[in-house]
Amino acid sequence: MTTETLRVGNCSGFYGDRFTAMRELLEGGGLDVLTGDYLAELTMLILGRDRARDPATGYARTFLAQLEDCLRLALDRGVRIVANAGGVNPTGLAAAVRDLGLTTRIAVVRGDELDPGKHAYLGAFGIARALEAGADVVVTGRVTDASLTIGPAIAHFGWGRADLDSLAGATVAGHVLECGTQATGGNYAFFTELDDLGAPGFPIAELRADGSSVITKQPGTGGAVTVGTVTAQLVYEIGDARYAGPDVTTRLDTVRLRQAGPDRVEISGVRGEPPPPDLKVACTAVGGYRNEMTVVLTGLDIDAKAALFRRQFPDDGPAEVEWTLARLDTADAATQQQASALLTVVARHADPKVVGRAFTNAAVELALASYPGFFSTTPPGDARPYGVFTAEYVPQSVPAHEVVLDDGTVTRIGPPTVTRPLEPLHGPAASPVSPPVESSAGTGSGPVRGAGSGPERGAGSGPERGATVRRALGTVVGARSGDKGGDANIGLWVRDVSAYPWLENLICEETVRELLPETAGLAIRITRLPNLLAVNVVIEGLLGAGVAYNARFDPQAKGLGEWLRSRHVEIPVEVR
Repeated sequence: MTTETLRVGNCSGFYGDRFTAMRELLEGGGLDVLTGDYLAELTMLILGRDRARDPATGYARTFLAQLEDCLRLALDRGVRIVANAGGVNPTGLAAAVRDLGLTTRIAVVRGDELDPGKHAYLGAFGIARALEAGADVVVTGRVTDASLTIGPAIAHFGWGRADLDSLAGATVAGHVLECGTQATGGNYAFFTELDDLGAPGFPIAELRADGSSVITKQPGTGGAVTVGTVTAQLVYEIGDARYAGPDVTTRLDTVRLRQAGPDRVEISGVRGEPPPPDLKVACTAVGGYRNEMTVVLTGLDIDAKAALFRRQFPDDGPAEVEWTLARLDTADAATQQQASALLTVVARHADPKVVGRAFTNAAVELALASYPGFFSTTPPGDARPYGVFTAEYVPQSVPAHEVVLDDGTVTRIGPPTVTRPLEPLHGPAASPVSPPVESSAGTGSGPVRGAGSGPERGAGSGPERGATVRRALGTVVGARSGDKGGDANIGLWVRDVSAYPWLENLICEETVRELLPETAGLAIRITRLPNLLAVNVVIEGLLGAGVAYNARFDPQAKGLGEWLRSRHVEIPVEVR
């Protein structure tokens, strides 16, 4: 077993990310493996529709264009490429890569597709097998995002399925890398404190044999790698303290972060448990057709104008109709736009004709017969299909997880022999750790997030009661939010150790409902992660049937955390 460092860089966080990133990372040098994450729930639906129209497609075409530009450079520099850009047709992508005409060894990881629109999240051992067999390029279908990083580490360090702590450490590194520049300052709550965010560099993980790693970026690139930027990505799109994957269940409450130098954050202490016996299956399908119309209400009597339009508008045909009034108006406004509110109606139905042009034409027909100042921001249009996402679970042995090499050799990847049913871990007892302590050991080191015995909410561990000031939560608390199917998560964290007991005590179900009234009637789960000075909030069902369903005007909950940060709470004057 080698003990040298494996350097893995990720050039894509989604289908449509910065096209030049692959070349930037390759020319920047110092990489062993280059990964690319192109898939998300909505992407799988889009690629499935592509393939239905043309069976030769169904993969991320931008990845193929990037390889056309950069594959020769990668081969010359000895950098191996691993990407899930195969989407719903990894075999088709591999054939297209071969058609580029370069002498290269290509491997395909397949078996995730159980039925059309149903894809299991495969693990990393298929990727590892492909690299061990000498592949220069590995393309996969649906694997977990972190598997793109875990697989190369397995192949490099010789880990087996029993090396749970190492696998868990690589999972954390992979989770940090998977969204690209979100780890280097992109979408960062405290972005105004960063010096150079014009074009953040893409993240690199320096992995070690024990599963620990250092997150960094190439010199001279924009953005920053700090404990804060890494924390922000760690709490993105997670559930509770047990982060389940096909190969290992990672204990997020054991993660320790340390600023190890400029743009260098060390991840250590991660513990792993046996993976669950079942694999998650993403099920995407066309749920029906939708249409919408937005009209503008200006000036006085906004509520009465909205009520009149709703009373006049025929909305009894579609199966689902939703009305939203956005009160963006201000009194005595200096501009017309600032004096205006938006009223939106969204309709869904199985028959596109029911929510087609006739539906939106109804709004136009009221143009001279409704409230004063009537106009619309959306012209009449036809209905469009919308997608729905649901999750299912199958035993790990169900998918035919296979690796196909250039010579036609097919290797079956067996499921883990040791599994453990997943038990959610959240609440005050989630972490056997204490709030981190400051350490000045080492050049440029920052807070070390260590182990011990954790405080319990309400146990008197927080700061003594004193003077408070009412101000925005985000003045001291960072947040990052996102979608997990139909659920939304908000990861909250503070940067000062002394502020964590206050945050831990503040964030409870009652507070979340008070600050985010749209959560009324929805289940809320809260997990405390003292090692990260973080609290994670999951709001079940906020996004309906997933991003493609468009249940909210922010269908992926990207701005949900910023809304929460803007709400005002009583903050002790000593909290920073």
